[in-house]
Amino acid sequence: MELLFPLLLVALLVPMFLGVRRQKREAAKVTEMQDSLKAGDQVITTSGLYGTVVDLDDTTVDLEIAEDVVTTWLRAAIREVRTETEVVTDEADSTTEGAHDALEESAEQTETRLTKD
Repeated sequence: MELLFPLLLVALLVPMFLGVRRQKREAAKVTEMQDSLKAGDQVITTSGLYGTVVDLDDTTVDLEIAEDVVTTWLRAAIREVRTETEVVTDEADSTTEGAHDALEESAEQTETRLTKD
């Protein structure tokens, strides 16, 4: 019975300790990614905005979110850097989806949809 309390403490503290270590590793990875940003990287912010890095500062990043539209963000707001394969796949998906949607709707359906109050 004397060993029950120390054993219970160990059983509760070990998973907590391992969880804290995992969180520190993930935070270090994110910080390393944010520190290694360079102009031309395509990124996603924590709010889900897609953009391309055009200029960097110690604490801020300038992102081009559309042609000739540049916004300034904190480095901490960058969630991930997109790879080239993701970019190509996303662009191909968006062009095929748009063409597919346009073919599905007839002129009568479009007129009905636009005239509904």
